[in-house]
Amino acid sequence: MKNYAVIFAGGTGTRMNSKSLPKQFLKIYGKPVIIHTLEVFEKSPDIDGIIVVILKGWEIYMENLLQQYHIKKVMKIVSGGDTGQQSIYNGLKEIISDGIVLVHDGVRPFINIDLIRKNIDIAREKGVAITSVKAKETLISVIGQSIDKIIPRKTSYMARAPQTFKVSLLKKSHEKAIKDNNFNFIDSCSLVKNYFPELSFEIVECGSENIKITTQEDFYLAKAMFSLEEDEQLYNFKKGNIIK
Repeated sequence: MKNYAVIFAGGTGTRMNSKSLPKQFLKIYGKPVIIHTLEVFEKSPDIDGIIVVILKGWEIYMENLLQQYHIKKVMKIVSGGDTGQQSIYNGLKEIISDGIVLVHDGVRPFINIDLIRKNIDIAREKGVAITSVKAKETLISVIGQSIDKIIPRKTSYMARAPQTFKVSLLKKSHEKAIKDNNFNFIDSCSLVKNYFPELSFEIVECGSENIKITTQEDFYLAKAMFSLEEDEQLYNFKKGNIIK
């Protein structure tokens, strides 16, 4: 049973206010964000193949980047659809055999090999593994501008990525959604949970550094985090240490 990654990079970067390049192609330390992401999956011994779902019209640009940075595991570059859900299905259709698929954001570069392996191990056993981070602050549900509910922080997590499934399960979920003409699920976790609520959805806990670069603030934070990683390598400075 093989393991695949579908990397979704179909965003336009409107919240980033980038006028020239979609956010996934913006460079941090001389390298496009999506390449930072792909390099981790490329280096993972557990990943057999990668499908990149890219913004329509940027396929050749993406192909050139793969050649430039020697990314060899990409099986196919496919065009995105009208929604994230449709885009992921476009990528999923390229996987012919059953196995495990990790759905990940191209603009979420702070993934690591250990997190990939944990996702695969749990998905093989349970069918679903959802990378999540424990909530640090109080979560509230609102109606209009008024608080409706305060959600207990002790049991609250925020879903992140990768979100990992057996290929057959994720395909069945997408096919059911197409039959229902329902293309508005916010992520793969929500989609599968809607159609297979009886399944156990196991979390894989990650650190708060596993951010999705969506806004300008995220971009500057990511630059600082890459700088910290460089400091760790050069000076053995560890995350969480206090400089006095």
